[in-house]
Parts: sequence; C-alpha cells; structure tokens
Amino acid sequence: MPHDDNLTADRATFVTHLECAYTGERYEADRLHGLSRAGKPLLVRYDLAGVAKTMTPSALAARPADLWRYRELLPVRQTRNVVSLGENATPILPLRAIGRELGADALWVKDEGRLPTGSFKARGLVMAISMAKELGVTAIAMPTNGNAGSAAAAYARQAGIEAVIFCPADTPEINVREIAAQGARVYRVNGLIDDCGKLVAQGTKEHGWFDLSTLKEPYRIEGKKTMGLELAEQLGWRLPDAIFYPTGGGTGLIGMWKAFQELEAIGLIGSERPRMIAVQAAGCAPMVRAFEAGERHAVRWEGAETIASGIRVPQAVGDFMILDAVRESGGCAIAVPDEAIAAAVDEVGGKEGILLCPEGGATYAAYRRALAEGIVGADERVLLFNCATGLKYPMRDRSILL
Repeated sequence: MPHDDNLTADRATFVTHLECAYTGERYEADRLHGLSRAGKPLLVRYDLAGVAKTMTPSALAARPADLWRYRELLPVRQTRNVVSLGENATPILPLRAIGRELGADALWVKDEGRLPTGSFKARGLVMAISMAKELGVTAIAMPTNGNAGSAAAAYARQAGIEAVIFCPADTPEINVREIAAQGARVYRVNGLIDDCGKLVAQGTKEHGWFDLSTLKEPYRIEGKKTMGLELAEQLGWRLPDAIFYPTGGGTGLIGMWKAFQELEAIGLIGSERPRMIAVQAAGCAPMVRAFEAGERHAVRWEGAETIASGIRVPQAVGDFMILDAVRESGGCAIAVPDEAIAAAVDEVGGKEGILLCPEGGATYAAYRRALAEGIVGADERVLLFNCATGLKYPMRDRSILL
C-alpha cells in the first residue's frame, strides 16, 4: 500500500459482520468463511454511520488515487496484510469520434486494463488474497478463464501464499504462461471453468487449499465494488444513466450495486441508480436467458463457446444477485455474437485508439444494439467497461509488407 500517514499498522475497520446474500443469516467477522450454510455467497456489512463520519469528499481528496483510498468500506483490518501491487484509479475515457457519429452526448469507457496484471481482476484478488493472508491461509486454489488466475498468482506470490490454478485447456496462452511465470502451479483442464471448479472443490478436501473461486469467499466482491466507488467519485458523485458490464461470474456488477447502496447510506449519492446492463456472449448467455424468462436463477449453459473467454461462465453461483441487481435497476441483459464483438474491438481501436479486450468489445457491441432498439437514448450518460488490456489477446495482422 502506498504510504499514508493516516494509516496505522494495526487499525480497526468498520466491518460489523457477514451476511448470507440469500437468507440474511449473520456470520461472525474475522473468521475464515466460504459459502453460507445455504450454499450462497456471503456479503461484508459495515457500520455505515461510522463510515459517514470519516469517508467524506474532503478526506478522499487528500488521499492517494488508488482503491485503498476507500479503506473505511474495505475489510482489511491490519495494513501489514495488504499485498498491493499499485492498484491505481483507472481512467474514464470519452469515445468522442464514435459519439459524434452516433449522436451520443456522453459515451465513456472505464479502462480497467491499466491495473496490475492488466485487468480488473486485480481489484477482487488483491482484496481476497490480503484477507486470506490476514486470516492465516497458506494455500489457495481457484478456477480461471485467464485474467483472474494471473491476478491471483501475482498477489499470492506477494503474500507468500501457495497458489494452485486450474484453467480450461483453450485459455489464452499468454494467461497460462503469465500465471506460471508468477509462481503459481497451473493446470490445463479438458473442460470449461465450472469443470475446473469441481477440481478445486476436490482439492480443497484432499489438500486443504482454500477455495478462492468467484463468490465462494466474501472478499472479491469488496475489491470489485471499488469500481463503483471510484466511478462515482470520478463523475462528481453523479452516477451514469446506464452501465454496460461484461458478465460472467458477475462479481463486479454485484459489487458495484453494493457500492451504490453503501454510498447512498453514507450520504455521498442519492437514490438514483444507473440501469445495469449485463452483457454476455451469444455463445454463453445463461443470464440473458434467465432474465428474458423472468427467472431468478440461471440454469447451466451447455456447449459454451465464445472468443470472449472472460465471460464464458456456463453457471454462476451469484446468478440471483446479478439478476436482482439488473431488475432492481431497471436494466436488462443483452447477448451479442462473436462477430459483433470482434467488429466492436476493431471499430473502437480504429476510431478511438483504445484497444479493448473482447469482453470490453462486447459492451460496445451491446451498446450499439441497445441504442438501435431504444433501450438507451443518445442523450443518456453511458459507461462501458473494458475489463482488461487488449494486448493480452490475439490481434489481426494488418501490417503492410515492403
């Protein structure tokens, strides 16, 4: 963590307890937890009245521009357990040329590829690994489609924690090599990410690893929610009209929705909320299917296939939390085909000089469709999420040979 005279080596946070997202059952803080007794994710709860007294706009303005500036709403109690690699705030970039073409007044991309290990997975994993260190974990295991494994490997190495990572055999090669280069054991699996998750679950029983799978521990949400805290502050505490978010496991969407609730409770924003648009690939769209069917839970998507590997999640443990947030916000779920994703990456790169990852491209493709169908208006303030640097993904060779 960057030096901050306001921090002490051992400090009390505002965490009060943990709570089952499905049943509301309370759990004691400062103990190692996985899922609740109901088999559902746990949420960290805070003394928000206490937070409101210290996390003020003026206090924030005096702090370094990183995710740790929101420390009152974060769970790490002892700063010596923070394993930061420099999680600086990521920029919100206007799509000016595209906006002029589409008549869009305020179309922005939040570029999360600037974070350590090149993706927004750093936000969730720095918090999960820091808390694992604080709670005495010595070995973690998790499934990944690529970027989460890279972040877990890097932070685990910083923390001195053993990391065992399972990924589908067709995970982008750069991710697999990055995970291994950062000191983790990485296994390729003939299957999808939920198949990898089954091997993690088996290993936790046989080898005593702590399962760091998406939403199977409480703290990745707390790291990911800093996206919501950060964008609210960057936009002067006025939230966008709509947020397009690439949705696989959905931790970030859930986390941002939680962040907005906490910001309202401490008086930094009002009751207005962005419409949350969950974006999936047509080849793996369980949330879209469940949303359109009016269901609260999403059944497994068979035969999942897409170039946007980060959102190729056939079944998510937090499905009801994603769908609840989408519906409460007045948003929707949109699936886009791979052809539109690839075209979106090319268009934004060619017209704006911003290299999106495929998952980020999916959000722009979904925005184009939503604009054409009247789901969003050209006069609305819209934020797209680019969740990783496009440099990690294959690109077409357009060079000219002389």
